[in-house]
This record gives sequence, C-alpha cells and structure tokens, in this order.
Amino acid sequence: MAPTDLFVHNRVILTHFDSYSAALLFPRWDQTLLWPSALPGEAVPMRSPTVITPEYSGQAVRQAVIDCCGFDPATLERVQEFNHWAATEDGPVRIHLLRFTTRDAPKAAIEALGGEFKPISLLRSSAMSELVLLREVFNLIVSAGVP
Repeated sequence: MAPTDLFVHNRVILTHFDSYSAALLFPRWDQTLLWPSALPGEAVPMRSPTVITPEYSGQAVRQAVIDCCGFDPATLERVQEFNHWAATEDGPVRIHLLRFTTRDAPKAAIEALGGEFKPISLLRSSAMSELVLLREVFNLIVSAGVP
C-alpha cells in the first residue's frame, strides 16, 4: 500500500508538548486539525475493531507521515495510548496521535506544509468533533502525564 493510500483510512493529530513550559501545541491546517484532511462531515465516533488490519497500522501511518512530510524519524513518536476511530460512508477511519519529541515545536517544518502550531485555547473555532479529540489528547498528555 502506497503511503498516501493509508490516509484514505487514517488521519493524524500532530502535537508538541514542552514539559518545561507545559505548552501543548497542535498544528492547524486550513480548517482542520487532522492531517492530511478533515474527517467527512458524516463521521461519527465508533469502537475500535477487534482485529486491526494492516491498512490501520500505527507504525505504517507514522512512517507515511515521515515520508510525506520529511520529518526526522528520531523526533516523531506514536502515542499508542490514543485509540480513536470514526465511522464514515467509506468505512472506518483510525485517528492516530503523533508527538514531536524535539525541545522546541518544529514550527518551520509545519509552516512549510501549510500549517501553524497553536495552543488549544486558540483553536476554539475548529470543528467540535476535532476539539473533542484534542481534549482527549490534553487529558492523556498533560493530565495523565504521558511522557
């Protein structure tokens, strides 16, 4: 499966957490917080399938993001504790969380891709379904202390 084909069935939330300042940042791409595109309007949350088939592989999606965006693999990790799915007309879509481990958020790299890092407080105009996901990320990383 070609890397871009993976994104028919997968979306990604990218984030950076600065443990020193406790700043949690997310890139916003045009009108979405998901890369490479927003979920379809009819998408609704669903339970995780009992069997995860290869087109939903977290590591494959991470590698596809690295390949498509040119990120350094050593600076991008998949947060396995984040497990969200959406049902769409075209089938399930898995939403992955990838976190930059760099000291500073890679703002220039995200800007080169058409995005802009923002704190959650400046993302209130985003789709409610995406904000719910960001709240889950916030709770996972900040409240639960995921490294």
